[in-house]
Amino acid sequence: MTTGPERDGKLPLTELQEMTSRGDPIVMVTAYDFPSGRLADAAGMDIVLVGDSAAMTILGHSTTVPATMEEMLMLTRAVTRGARRPIVVADMPFGSFQVSDEDALRNAIRFVKDAAADAVKLEGAGPSLSRVVALVGAGIPVMGHIGLTPQSATMLGGFRAQGRTAEKARRLLDEAIALEEAGCFALVLEAVPAPVAARISETLVIPTIGIGSGAECDGQVLVLHDLLGLYEGRSPRFAKRYADIGGDIRSALERFGAEVRSGAFPAEEHTYAMPEEELEAFLNGSPSGSRAESRTET
Repeated sequence: MTTGPERDGKLPLTELQEMTSRGDPIVMVTAYDFPSGRLADAAGMDIVLVGDSAAMTILGHSTTVPATMEEMLMLTRAVTRGARRPIVVADMPFGSFQVSDEDALRNAIRFVKDAAADAVKLEGAGPSLSRVVALVGAGIPVMGHIGLTPQSATMLGGFRAQGRTAEKARRLLDEAIALEEAGCFALVLEAVPAPVAARISETLVIPTIGIGSGAECDGQVLVLHDLLGLYEGRSPRFAKRYADIGGDIRSALERFGAEVRSGAFPAEEHTYAMPEEELEAFLNGSPSGSRAESRTET
């Protein structure tokens, strides 16, 4: 049984547009290492995003801002080894594209050349538009991201929904159109009111990927640690939990600790034996330089 569209090898970027035309929802999930990339592949995900949310979910920061290029490159390399069929998109961390088009291009090339990413993702519009043009012009596919953009959450008034007034909603629509015209192949809409996201999705030709933006987007994405119950920080209201892996891990660790302290682990089946004659020779012998000899000499 397949859980996504059947395909041989890597899913081409052009398939995303075809899926949208057919009305087939696009499924995207974050992943940060080889095992999660491999599992996302096996589960039939269409896109795997190596998100800078890793700064919060696995590196312990309170925001996404501290994620570095070297950290994101390392995580992307691991994911691409496991996610063979999905499109792997690398999140460009804060500071990697804000300074100039040249800086953005240099760092994007590293993601593609050194970490085998299929595409990169940039937050925001405005100054990011020229970055998109530069990257696409160099042959690097770019996914856009508007609405709640975590790297600039402080300027947006915190982690809250965006586009909740007519003026701000129109601005989001204008930004979406501008990013499409700049060359983005898809657009993430985060924490945008559902009617606004629906209007944007209806207007654009490229697919929209929603996260907390309603069911009318062309696809949906969730953070892996949110949907698995692995992240113990405050999760947004749109993060649906599909499992409680964190609780299972904690329970397993507690049982392990209890068994070690009680002597129940390791049992005989968890240990290795040796031939009796070798054991006897070992126990009866006293190798030169042994601790026993040292104690006798003193």
